[in-house]
Amino acid sequence: MEQLAHGPFIWASYGIAAGVFLALGLRSWLRAKALEAEVEKLRAQTAGRRAAAP
Repeated sequence: MEQLAHGPFIWASYGIAAGVFLALGLRSWLRAKALEAEVEKLRAQTAGRRAAAP
């Protein structure tokens, strides 16, 4: 019976850990997407400069 009383706390800690893991993963993914957009913007600028160059 003693183990049963600790069960919800253990599952709650697993839930919190999973939430933190997912939040950090989402943050990393969003940062990667933002960097990818920045790289594409810079590539477009560079391509424009090369086309304008004599």
